[in-house]
Amino acid sequence: MKSARPRLSLSARPDTEHKANGPATARPSQRREAQPPGRVNERKRAPVPTDRKLLLLNKPYMVLCQFTDEGGRETLKDYIREPGIYAAGRLDRDSEGLLLLTNDGKLQARLTQPGEKTPKTYWVQVEGIPSEEKLAALRAGVELNDGMTLPAGARIMDDPAVWPRNPPIRERREIPTCWLEITIVEGRNRQVRRMTAHIGHPTLRLIRYAIGEWTLEGLAPGESRALPAPDLAPVPRPAATQGKPRASAAAGGTGRSAPRAARPTDQEPRQGRDRRGADPRPANRSGGRTTTRRPARTKPSE
Repeated sequence: MKSARPRLSLSARPDTEHKANGPATARPSQRREAQPPGRVNERKRAPVPTDRKLLLLNKPYMVLCQFTDEGGRETLKDYIREPGIYAAGRLDRDSEGLLLLTNDGKLQARLTQPGEKTPKTYWVQVEGIPSEEKLAALRAGVELNDGMTLPAGARIMDDPAVWPRNPPIRERREIPTCWLEITIVEGRNRQVRRMTAHIGHPTLRLIRYAIGEWTLEGLAPGESRALPAPDLAPVPRPAATQGKPRASAAAGGTGRSAPRAARPTDQEPRQGRDRRGADPRPANRSGGRTTTRRPARTKPSE
């Protein structure tokens, strides 16, 4: 006869196994608590309000709108020495004019968000003199390969007193030039150049004069000016959409579900299907094996 195995009580289980394998591994929450306080939340903190900076730079012609370049071309590093400053938006290498830089990530995102619709004004020197109909087309929006442009401001302006460009623009004796002031609220790739080309007047020189309330006034090419960063208004949050009310609540009830309708007594019970196509068997409510009940025996009549 086999002897019964001795059972090991869980409450009396020895802890030699844990000692042999070393100390128990701490849980993730315990490991986080055990970390030095200096290593918790190593994310880069946003600058405090007293350290928020905004720089206005007059970007020269043929300067990359970035701080590094493997090809050895001129970049923003040749004009901005202050660390932790990044461009809020971009300006093409062959374009000139106003560029905003900041060390505040929230301000940088606010200035570059398409939904903000920040107006940007450009002084554009084009070939020929556009007619009023073509200027009206720019104001209404033109069809580019990436869709219709939003309505813009466009007018012919007097020649601005700007610095000479090196190298100068390519002029033709038989084709005159003029300056346009174009204001847009979008930031598509080379949008202003494509807009003027669409109406038949290619851009020869492009200077961004203003972004919102900031302008180029008093800035020579390559010069920058530090200004106090503006206070950011809180972004309004969209209202939360509420779900559809229940049918009972919409009907003016107390919120409880309506009772189910009583089953009519004259309704015939559901009959199961027989596999062989014979008469259906009676329903078995007990869940066991279905058996056919024999009729009771009756005595023969005398």
